Amino acid sequence: MSKKIGILTSGGDCAGLNSVLKAVTYRAILGYGWSVCGIRQGTEGLLCDPPDVCELTLDDFDSATAKLGGTILGTTNKGNPFNYLMPDGTYKDRSKEVIEGCHRLGLDALIGIGGDGSLKILHDLFSKANVPFIGIPKTIDNDLGSTERSIGFSTAVEVSTEALDRLQPTAASHDRVMVLEVMGRDAGHIALSAGIAGGADIIIIPEIQYNFDKIVSKINELFKRGRNYALVVVAEAVKTQEGEALSVIDPVTGRAHYSGIGHYFSDQITKLTGAVTRFTILGHVQRGAQPLAEDRVLASAFGVRAVDLIAEGKHNRMVAWQDREVIDVPVLEAIEKYSAVDPKSTLVKTARGLGISFGD
Repeated sequence: MSKKIGILTSGGDCAGLNSVLKAVTYRAILGYGWSVCGIRQGTEGLLCDPPDVCELTLDDFDSATAKLGGTILGTTNKGNPFNYLMPDGTYKDRSKEVIEGCHRLGLDALIGIGGDGSLKILHDLFSKANVPFIGIPKTIDNDLGSTERSIGFSTAVEVSTEALDRLQPTAASHDRVMVLEVMGRDAGHIALSAGIAGGADIIIIPEIQYNFDKIVSKINELFKRGRNYALVVVAEAVKTQEGEALSVIDPVTGRAHYSGIGHYFSDQITKLTGAVTRFTILGHVQRGAQPLAEDRVLASAFGVRAVDLIAEGKHNRMVAWQDREVIDVPVLEAIEKYSAVDPKSTLVKTARGLGISFGD
């Protein structure tokens, strides 16, 4: 039987999303003869009248599409339909409007690409709509516990590593301590992997409590050995030594987001060591890069399997990568398993074995 499946991206963008869209479209059309409905701007597209959608065809994708960062459908990370911020500053439940938009499209199933927050919202929405839902994990944070890899993580690490590669010659040329602030929300996976790959001397992550005395000791040790610079990587979610989370309020959404820990570390290191210190905040540069081959391959495997799950009559599942293959797990189970950095993990032990300090 011919089916019409919808697909949308939700939450923050990342590298590899267009490879998912291509994989879903190709598998649905070539494998099953189905049609694919692309929903623009996540659930925002379903709030439009008529819904803001487009038919995805084989001609919409070629070899060049895989190189594009972001998502050709657009996405949103500000519009929770169950608690939607209205222009007058009030909040309204608009979930029924999303469900109505979904029914108007006559979708037989929907594939949603998102992180834990987005997948929870999408699961709840389409369960109410009685539309089979399949989730695909994408988050540069790589903090979903049911999958070893999420789309976008590998590219974010590569961008962060390249930043360290570029900062090192400048640090050495000017006798400086360079502080690099990377993304990661509440997890330090990007900082940890990039710090190892990029030759950082100090990695500061939220999962390991640091002390500036230890950081100063490490920097002084480097200087005594004849080194004239140091590289420090700090995850955006790290708090001050007094336990304060540094953040600012977005004037449009009213939501707080991390800001300032890189500047804080730069000031403290200068104050405590007398070294000339500079900080760099990568921010969204980590999201918008051309995806690495690893993210493209992972995204393709996820997209094909998501379509196959629909063909098998499964729903409310999330595809995941474990033991070098794609599996599927219940969506709610997947998002409940949060994966922070384990202080006793192999990568932490590797970093310590390389002489990298965590400030503890």
